[in-house]
Amino acid sequence: MNPIERALGILLMLTGGKLVSATSLAERFQVSHRTIYRDIDRLIALGVPVDAERGAEGGYRLASGYIQPPVALTRNETAALLAAMALVRSSRTVPLAGDLASAEKKLLASLPKSVHGLLKEADRIVGIEPIPPDIFHSGTKAEPTEDWQTALDGFMAGILDSKRVRFDHVNPARRTVKAHDVEPYGVMFDRDLWYLAGRCVDTDLLKVYRADRVRNLEISGLFFRPDRKFSIQNLLGGAWLSQAMRRWEQEEEIAEILITPAQAKKLSADWYYRHAVFTPAKDGRILVSIPSTDRARILPLVRWLGPGTELIGPEALRQELADELQAMAALYAPGSPLEKSA
Repeated sequence: MNPIERALGILLMLTGGKLVSATSLAERFQVSHRTIYRDIDRLIALGVPVDAERGAEGGYRLASGYIQPPVALTRNETAALLAAMALVRSSRTVPLAGDLASAEKKLLASLPKSVHGLLKEADRIVGIEPIPPDIFHSGTKAEPTEDWQTALDGFMAGILDSKRVRFDHVNPARRTVKAHDVEPYGVMFDRDLWYLAGRCVDTDLLKVYRADRVRNLEISGLFFRPDRKFSIQNLLGGAWLSQAMRRWEQEEEIAEILITPAQAKKLSADWYYRHAVFTPAKDGRILVSIPSTDRARILPLVRWLGPGTELIGPEALRQELADELQAMAALYAPGSPLEKSA
């Protein structure tokens, strides 16, 4: 029996879930203990999850769930899964992308050869329109990077293994990088971006992190007990953003803008600003408090809202906006270069 045949035989013997001793394996294949040890090492090097237990009653067995029973799918069921995979791939970055590719190959292998050619060209028959960039809200567009994929894959691996993850989180607004130790709970996709949800160990708070802002993620050796009450569904519909804004209000400077009730109705329909604080003012207008003083975020918002909008603070942004509006007014005034060119 050659080493490949023996390795396959060992693999089959370890699938029962019970511990199999090195002595039993050596006797079964009529080789030495040292040869069995080398065979086990070879299987582990190939990625086979062999669990080993030492002691008089120890032995080897395959990790639970490594070999799954075959699943019989109809042609339509498999095609539906392939179409769903095309939809997921359209997000540019997906969790465990390498595993998704191998799963797709296995699905194809389960189908009759007569449809292989068609399904291998799924891009020709399934079209997914990409999400256009949101030019109004700054910072909502990001190009996939190796760090982004590593963060997403590592976070998913932490969820599956119930292990903490450590990473650095980049905050572009503050221009800071902060280390985080997190118990990973779930991931979600929103407006062409992936978000990572988990319990921050330092603050004991459920936080959501943009995957493209995570760097140097690694899985720690610390296990945690998953929160069975957690569901990523509870963070959808912008619930995570509303919770984050309440926290940002305690950490960031606040921009205040007075708007009309009609403008408030318009703004409350926006996916982002509807989670800001809207407070009735004495003159009948509405005071909107936004936990950010980033000029690239606040000034475009005021311009978009238009007449009836007053930027109350911060004073530096108010003055910058006043100077800008005066320059624009001069450009449109009678006798201006704009009027002459017309």
